[in-house]
Amino acid sequence: MYAVNAAVRAAWADLFAWISNHSGVPLTVVDHAAPAPLEDLWQRGDLGLAFICGYPFASGRFPVQPIAAPIRAAALAGGRPFYATHLVTRAESPIATLAGSFGQRLGWTVEHSQSGFNALRSHLLPHWKAGPLYRQSIGPLLTPRRVIAALLNDEIDIGPLDSYFHDLLLAHEPETAARLRIIETTLPRPMPLLVASDTLEAAPLANLRDALLDAAVQPRAQVLLARLKLSGFAAIERGTYDVLLEDARRAEAAGYGQPG
Repeated sequence: MYAVNAAVRAAWADLFAWISNHSGVPLTVVDHAAPAPLEDLWQRGDLGLAFICGYPFASGRFPVQPIAAPIRAAALAGGRPFYATHLVTRAESPIATLAGSFGQRLGWTVEHSQSGFNALRSHLLPHWKAGPLYRQSIGPLLTPRRVIAALLNDEIDIGPLDSYFHDLLLAHEPETAARLRIIETTLPRPMPLLVASDTLEAAPLANLRDALLDAAVQPRAQVLLARLKLSGFAAIERGTYDVLLEDARRAEAAGYGQPG
């Protein structure tokens, strides 16, 4: 989900290796890159640590149990496991405001995404008057990377970008980040979280959680967290993510389905 490029993918592998060693729970990194469906990953019975977006997690459709959520190092996170969605366009685009993007081409990622679909739809809802805001609603684009490519290839005019993905892009691929411009940012919402299969027993689950929560004060882990623009991890409750379902219900009750 957050393997922005090869360097960031390696940084995640290093962090997960540290967590495995510190917790005593053996973990094997399994590649599951797009376009492989994330729904298939979340159905696996052998997950020890895997990211899931808060929106599908809150739905209860997947056999997983929460472990912890990452805390972005960005000051705007306020030390909490929260993020948002940036609505971005090309740096040279004439679009200056959200309203100025109406009538153009909007991109979105996939219907189970919080940052790329649900947050986008909720942010647009106050402007929606039972008619399309955009002349084209283009998706599913699947990933933030594909949203960026669609923007830079002039396939869409505005699209959603996970703010933590943007943090990583600024740190590890600033030349790409420089080609994008943020128009607006949605309300903060709970971060995607790390989960395990619901078959994982209580003891290894607790050991993994303790290792994640301890990472912020362990020197080696602090170095790894800094590479990933994180300050640590936080324990979370399942109910924390109910707000995402409430956002979705408001849009659906108004008759606003696919953003556009």
